[in-house]
Amino acid sequence: MSYVLEFFLGYTLPRISNFHNGCTKFQDLQQIGLRLSYGKCSAVQKCKKIRFLRQALNLELIDHADLLSFPNEAEACDGRETDILPYVQTVRNFPEEELIGKVVMVRLDLTIVLREQKKQQSPAARVISTIKYLHKAGAKLVLLSSWSLRADSRLLKLEYVAELLSSELELKVIPVELGSGFEQSLREDKHKSSILLLENLSQFKQEQANCSEFARRLSSGVDIFVNDAFFQSHKILASNVGITGFCYASIAGFHFDEQMSQLKKIIEMNKRPYFAIVGGNLAGKAAALLFLASRCDGLVFVGDAAFQIMHAFGLPVPMELVEQESLEAARVLVEAAKARGVQIILPKDFWCLNDYYPSRMKIFPANRIIDGWKPVDVGPNTLEEMISVLSRCKKILWIGAVKFSSSHQESAGASKLASMLYNLSQMNCDLIVVGKQACETFIGRSRHVTADMIENASIVWEFLKGRKLHGLLALDRAYPFKLNWDALYANTTLPLVVDVGSGNGLFLTRMAKMRKDWNFLGLERNEKLVRRCLDHVSQSGMTNGYFIATNATTTFRSIVSSYPGDLVLVSIQCPNPDFNRTEHRWRMVQRSLVEAIADLVAPDGKVFLQSDVKEVAVRMKKEFMKYGKGKLTVMHDSEDITSQQDGWLNENPFGIRSDWEQHVIERGAPMYRLLLLKSSSSG
Repeated sequence: MSYVLEFFLGYTLPRISNFHNGCTKFQDLQQIGLRLSYGKCSAVQKCKKIRFLRQALNLELIDHADLLSFPNEAEACDGRETDILPYVQTVRNFPEEELIGKVVMVRLDLTIVLREQKKQQSPAARVISTIKYLHKAGAKLVLLSSWSLRADSRLLKLEYVAELLSSELELKVIPVELGSGFEQSLREDKHKSSILLLENLSQFKQEQANCSEFARRLSSGVDIFVNDAFFQSHKILASNVGITGFCYASIAGFHFDEQMSQLKKIIEMNKRPYFAIVGGNLAGKAAALLFLASRCDGLVFVGDAAFQIMHAFGLPVPMELVEQESLEAARVLVEAAKARGVQIILPKDFWCLNDYYPSRMKIFPANRIIDGWKPVDVGPNTLEEMISVLSRCKKILWIGAVKFSSSHQESAGASKLASMLYNLSQMNCDLIVVGKQACETFIGRSRHVTADMIENASIVWEFLKGRKLHGLLALDRAYPFKLNWDALYANTTLPLVVDVGSGNGLFLTRMAKMRKDWNFLGLERNEKLVRRCLDHVSQSGMTNGYFIATNATTTFRSIVSSYPGDLVLVSIQCPNPDFNRTEHRWRMVQRSLVEAIADLVAPDGKVFLQSDVKEVAVRMKKEFMKYGKGKLTVMHDSEDITSQQDGWLNENPFGIRSDWEQHVIERGAPMYRLLLLKSSSSG
């Protein structure tokens, strides 16, 4: 779907504020912003090594391999990850007053809530916090989830699940079935305080198929969608992707937001040395391990993957422990690690179990495991070396199980490793633990949680492979940077004019030249156009104009709300008709944008709308009248001879035309213009 491919493009000056030492001129500062924001990450040219890796592994989804680099190279590439881990709107930053009386559907992972102990800051506690926060804010809640029936046959009954949730939330949860009954329940119960729970999604084939009609049925009567099922975000489902096309706002819950933050920590290189402890097997994880090799100073292999790496180093390994399909991947990984100087730590010895006498265990050197014995745990010498190496680290990622596939019991080595990591986490070492077994082992050996933990390893591996997290990409974007307005404008006390969809910036730059007493901001999705506009601003020495590459439909509020002065005018001119079809996810004039404009425009401020397509102009007018909260009215002046009988303005009230407006006028076609005024009594 097209909106899944919509990536955030808003790299601008604020993210390079720490790099402009010595810049005294505003133009110089802008020019640095251009170079850092839009320049390519080079480095010892990702060169032949990248090509070799791609060819050797035949990988199509290895976006992260472009970051494979030599020391300090990847730091210059920070920000590339916004393609797969964009900044999105969250419950935390969404205006609380916008939730009052709204129907909010929350997609959650009910399995987490029902089985997990509700410790503070646990995933279950965060999900419950999302629901309680929305309920307290005055939203009408509908809960949506899928859950396994294998653990407890009583979960077959929706009423039983609703009772469990009522107990956990301490709020009344009413079970409803999807269909006419759901819509009726929503209408009848809209003004009551109870929460609705829809039936188990796992029983609907349309859910896995991301069926558009099914997503429409799920969202019937829903205003806002909140995704708090982070562990499902690597899947394309009707309940996390398709549904966002039918709700005017789609945002992340507290749990989703927290898990995104922890993913970001994995790829940050804020502390060195940074080592990764990799357990489990190697199959299917080559791209992810290559990315870790581009970020980490060392890799420690402790699970079945260790044998593949040992074999790639030419060390003797029993062939029954070698995965033939992983041989080439292991070899390429070793070559890449050597090229970058990444330290690889492999087991020196193993605890082994006798095939014929299961009660007999013996320690063998890693390179001398004899027939009839299978490794089940790392040996004491291995643990000693690991402790010695890891004790010097400032950041550690532990992902995957320490035990081997031949072991059916908890690894003693894992417990000792967990104890050692807990001690390190008490001494200014950042620790991230990934995977159910690793998390359970760590929690069992620590007096209190001192690590960032992600229980679902699958989603982390998918992320490290460079795969898209579709449930995340479907959410509304947020502008990720706190704008330094003083760096953008010479005088931030001046009133602000914002042109949404500023195109090539002709209207805005001409207005900025004419009105030196106003500041002007263009918001445009097309990065190339923004780049040209910023070049013009820099070359002309303009100090009251700026442009940002962003999707203003979802980022308008987060950008404009921090401006120190008054917002006196917003213009939306000639939006592409293709983007204004009602069913199009990314049409420009959506409810979220209209409400943000209505809230942020100062009293007596104006909104200027125009299009050469009457249907588009009419729809924009209807959206502003419907969602403007009664704050905006169409300006009528009986003495204004430029107004048509049906309310459209014959002339542009500012005397400056956009490039497309000029083209339309020259060919003799009409323009449909409208000026809205915010009441002086509206706050």
